[in-house]
Amino acid sequence: MSISEEDYEARALPELRALVDALDALELPNVECELASDILTIEHANGDRYVVNSHRAARQIWMAAERNAWHFDWDDERAAWVAKKSGDELWAALSRVLTTKLGKPVALSKV
Repeated sequence: MSISEEDYEARALPELRALVDALDALELPNVECELASDILTIEHANGDRYVVNSHRAARQIWMAAERNAWHFDWDDERAAWVAKKSGDELWAALSRVLTTKLGKPVALSKV
């Protein structure tokens, strides 16, 4: 079941801001993060980009990284953004792709 527009607005952008704060706190070498217009761009020194963005029409957060895409819906039971197709949670999925990309453990946590 989709969340209301009001609930979506109250959850999506704060989630993206929290991700930026968590990424900034890690001070990952050769990784730049920017949040603009509800789009979080994570750029690696080699030019690879990961994008995490708010998709208002679907009331989802979308992520694209390493030729994969996730569509995260708000899950009240888990109090988290979860991709129905894979069961991945947003923070865990981003941590996993960053870990693979950087070749070292990356553990994102809300600051």
